[in-house]
Amino acid sequence: MQLKPVSLTTADSDFEDRLTELTAWESVSDLSRQTRVAEIIQAIRHDGDDALVRLTRELDHYPVAHASDLVLDAQALEAAFNGLSDELKRALTTARDRVWAFHEAQKESSWRLPDQGDGIVLGQEVRPMSRVGLYVPGGKATYPSSVLMNAIPAKVAGVPLVQMVVPAPGGDINPVVLAAAHLAKVDRVVTIGGAQAIAALAYGTESVLPVDKIVGPGNAWVATAKRQVFGKVGIDMIAGPSEILVYVEPPMDPDWVAMDLFSQAEHDEDAQPILVYCDPAFAEQVLDSMTRLLPTLERADIIEQSINRRCLFIEAKDRDDAIDVINRVAPEHLELCVDDPEAMLPEIRHAGAIFMGRHTPEALGDYCAGPNHVLPTSGTARFASPLGVYDFIKRSSVIHCSPDGAKQIAGVASTLAHSESLTAHARSAEYRRDA
Repeated sequence: MQLKPVSLTTADSDFEDRLTELTAWESVSDLSRQTRVAEIIQAIRHDGDDALVRLTRELDHYPVAHASDLVLDAQALEAAFNGLSDELKRALTTARDRVWAFHEAQKESSWRLPDQGDGIVLGQEVRPMSRVGLYVPGGKATYPSSVLMNAIPAKVAGVPLVQMVVPAPGGDINPVVLAAAHLAKVDRVVTIGGAQAIAALAYGTESVLPVDKIVGPGNAWVATAKRQVFGKVGIDMIAGPSEILVYVEPPMDPDWVAMDLFSQAEHDEDAQPILVYCDPAFAEQVLDSMTRLLPTLERADIIEQSINRRCLFIEAKDRDDAIDVINRVAPEHLELCVDDPEAMLPEIRHAGAIFMGRHTPEALGDYCAGPNHVLPTSGTARFASPLGVYDFIKRSSVIHCSPDGAKQIAGVASTLAHSESLTAHARSAEYRRDA
């Protein structure tokens, strides 16, 4: 195995152009996939459970007889948890408790601005969504951590019903995923996947309840379906491949840095690890560590492809230059492997999650630190935030005018309405003004 990350330096005249090219990711599906997904969605809308059973047999090779056989009850989830080893139970429970506690701090409350003597009270009502759908992958790998990260903020927000879908290829499903659903208080689980699962969540069938919002990661078929049902339901995001940017100031063990880069590369061949440094000699040590450690890993083939296709080693002139690179990339995960990360933090404008210091690897955030691991990818941290409680609530404005309060501002509304030639608006306000 030979690792060949792309080396760049900010001093290069074409650095900006090359960085743009090498970090670009186009998540739009090809036309054939879009067409097939549209057909699947239409089939679910028209034929409901019959289409769901047919597609589950065809695409997931799950020989299910009736749609009702796809639904798991609370007892099945609890049984899955009880069947785990004590060590795994403790790990899942600890992760659940930490993630739950963090998201409790994100809860928002309704509020009112006090009457300022004008007879008008303004405010905001905060309400949870009624139903949320959670997609959990179930193909090459299964992710109980994704169950916790997606379901817990919804339950903390007060969503009454969280319905999880997870594919069961050949009828098999990872019991740890079901155990995580039990701990996260998921209300319903349906063993379906792919575009047909997204369609069922959006439009409902006889066995799948329609939801208000769909969250959770998936493959290109799932992402394409989420894009197509957006508007009928809300979605969390169209996520690109996982990415990490590690900024290091020696001294530091290069093995640690190598493994942190690998922790993203092992997700899939399109994942992007980026190392930013000011010391070229240290970067060489990291590459030596990567070469030596790669054969020891279970997913070495995937890691090798990720490194050789998308890994970047970027040499910066100094810390300020490195910060410019960080903000330019706007990484999903950012590790600041320095002695005083707090000194850098005010200058970091764009990052999904920031891991502070040399002893805070991104892997802790994936599983059990507490903050959500569902993060903006592909530079979208410039305008997007991690998944949180705020993604599962709605805000309604509240306006309450007394008779005198209406008189106070009705004239303003009337004048502005006439300026827009909206006579009915103006008269509606004038009726209150002149009462």
